[in-house]
Amino acid sequence: MTTTLPDTHVARRAMIDSQLRTSGVNEEYVLARMLAVPREDFLPADKAAVAYIDRAVSLGAQGHLAAPLFYGKLLAEAAPSPDSRVLVVSGGTGYLAALLRPLVAELTEIDAAEAVACTGSGSYSLIVIDGAIERLPDGLAAQLAEGGDIVTGLLLRQVTRLASGRKIGGTVNLQPVEDLGIPVLHAFDAPKGWTFA
Repeated sequence: MTTTLPDTHVARRAMIDSQLRTSGVNEEYVLARMLAVPREDFLPADKAAVAYIDRAVSLGAQGHLAAPLFYGKLLAEAAPSPDSRVLVVSGGTGYLAALLRPLVAELTEIDAAEAVACTGSGSYSLIVIDGAIERLPDGLAAQLAEGGDIVTGLLLRQVTRLASGRKIGGTVNLQPVEDLGIPVLHAFDAPKGWTFA
């Protein structure tokens, strides 16, 4: 007896119509990429059935697949161009890199531990981070070319927000764009200061 897998193109179309468009994500390049890339391909078989829910899918120590709305908003805010040199900090699945790869000239994907340990200077015109960070390490900021952009989740006072910034005068300042539910990348947690118990 053979079983056939359901056609998830219908699920992707429903995701676009009910999760993205209704939340203001209408950029055609974003919708086209999210329609083209099956989310279930980036999940273990036992999680494939929840690929299109409107929240993140946790993969434990292996990372996460964030909610569709996060990726839609992140791609729209990043506005990649065909000449972009992009550094993707992965959330563990490779989904964000798959969405971006056909839109840009060059793409490098690293994990959170590699991102935190970055040293030296780079020439990336765009950095995107698949998750919320509490702090942006200097070494990762150094990978951004002058005038380059970064789009990430940002954890501020226990609330996650989509944020973006531009490198100007060698400095990157992240500005919140809007509150969104975003998985936290704990490799970017700020050091905890001493407090009374």
